[in-house]
Amino acid sequence: MKTLADLLAEGVAGRRVLVRADLNVPLDGSKITDDGRVRASLPTLTALTEAGARVVVLAHLGRPKGSPDPKFSLAPVAARLGELLGAEVALATDLTGDSAKSTVDGLADGRVALLENVRFDARETSKDSAERGALADELAALVGPDGAYVSDGFGVVHRKQASVYEVAKRLPHYAGGLVLSEIEVLRKLTTDIERPYVVVLGGAKVSDKLGVIANLLTHPGTDDPDRLIIGGGMAYTFLKAQGHEVGKSLLQEDQLDQVRGFLAEADKHGVELVLPVDVLTTTEFAADAEIETVAADAIPAERQGLDIGPASRELFAAKLADARTVFWNGPMGVFEFEAFSGGTRAVAEALVKSDAFSVVGGGDSAAAVRQLGLPEDGFSHISTGGGASLEYLEGKELPGVSVLED
Repeated sequence: MKTLADLLAEGVAGRRVLVRADLNVPLDGSKITDDGRVRASLPTLTALTEAGARVVVLAHLGRPKGSPDPKFSLAPVAARLGELLGAEVALATDLTGDSAKSTVDGLADGRVALLENVRFDARETSKDSAERGALADELAALVGPDGAYVSDGFGVVHRKQASVYEVAKRLPHYAGGLVLSEIEVLRKLTTDIERPYVVVLGGAKVSDKLGVIANLLTHPGTDDPDRLIIGGGMAYTFLKAQGHEVGKSLLQEDQLDQVRGFLAEADKHGVELVLPVDVLTTTEFAADAEIETVAADAIPAERQGLDIGPASRELFAAKLADARTVFWNGPMGVFEFEAFSGGTRAVAEALVKSDAFSVVGGGDSAAAVRQLGLPEDGFSHISTGGGASLEYLEGKELPGVSVLED
């Protein structure tokens, strides 16, 4: 796999370089509420601009339906990127049309342009490889025969999409610094584990983590965890599978049989499965709801759990105390509501205090770390790609990575 360092060694001054970044940030209207992914793109972009490249950035935002939608415009991202780079970032109003061509043609050495949301073109996510290929041809044409492609959006490498996969086949291709560092970290979690190894999974749904849990529990190997801690909304399906009542808590009844199988596999393979012992409950889903702490195995019929309770926080922290390697993906409760952020904070703070090699698996977990004001350097690595990191731990091939391997 050729890397950004290889490209820089070849020389990029005056060349157009197409960079696929992951700038899919959360917005409140037109205001970016968490610019973590924008900041994560800076090292690669800065290295290229300082070397004199003419950098053309590809990215998506949200889930537009294959056509332009103003609420998913990358305009706020272009503005923030320009602030962080200290130089204006030109935004093309289309992807491969007249605006894109004139914007790219007008780029000076060492400057950056951002093309409008790549998902405004339905071909980007098409299941038809020929359609994706046609878009990739147009994108490659923007940088010309002397151009290059740098994959630096780890959050999308698990997608076989035009800007991630097909365009890499049409240009000399290189792994950006962010993608390379993410791969190195995840390989450490599968090939060079220091034990005890603890995996912490949370979030709303068991179905979102089925592949990871199955790979960790039903396919015994050297990357098996010693402990699996389950919190968040998905914990209630595990508690129900154990025969406990969960009231009106989030429950995926269609996953109960599979979860019962997971419980049996954990016991069979000696993986310690840790579930909440108490939860914070309410009668309504609201930030200012009245709270009652109850035992996790005795949630009243009219109440729903929105966070792990104080005893569970102590338990989870204790189970993390001696860990040497930790992977964490998914909050322990509705952390967006301050009253229900304590469980997520407790896990995060336990990792900050720990000497373990700790990886925060992107998505809501990474957002929670920043929202709660915790020091990012308190973790060994905060991934920019929740879905990609999960699929890697499932043992799946990541198309956007495999296409870079020569």
